[in-house]
Amino acid sequence: ARKYWEEAGVSHKIQLHIAAAADTLQRFIDEGQAGTFDYVFIDADKVNYDRYFEQCLVLVRSGGIISFDNTLWFGKVLDPEDQTHDTLAIRNLNVKLRDDNRINISFLNIGDGFTLCFKK
Repeated sequence: ARKYWEEAGVSHKIQLHIAAAADTLQRFIDEGQAGTFDYVFIDADKVNYDRYFEQCLVLVRSGGIISFDNTLWFGKVLDPEDQTHDTLAIRNLNVKLRDDNRINISFLNIGDGFTLCFKK
């Protein structure tokens, strides 16, 4: 990824953190970075998507964006027979995002599903 950041001329704007996501996000909150992020892209372990959303909602400024990959989950979210942990987590997150008054959402039916959450 660094190679492409360099080629795009944006490597000076990107910080790479390799660690457990929830720990890193909590560290950012503890360090006083609440409301300072413009954009967050979440593509991680599905069972923790909700936790990451709540942490990122603290970190992202009003008007900022939190995006999720895989929100269709190979169509499994529409199959009531699929009760696997990952599918349930994504299905529950989709309902939560739909009903959450702190954000406006745009669901894009591209790839495996992509959801944009615009913080109010």
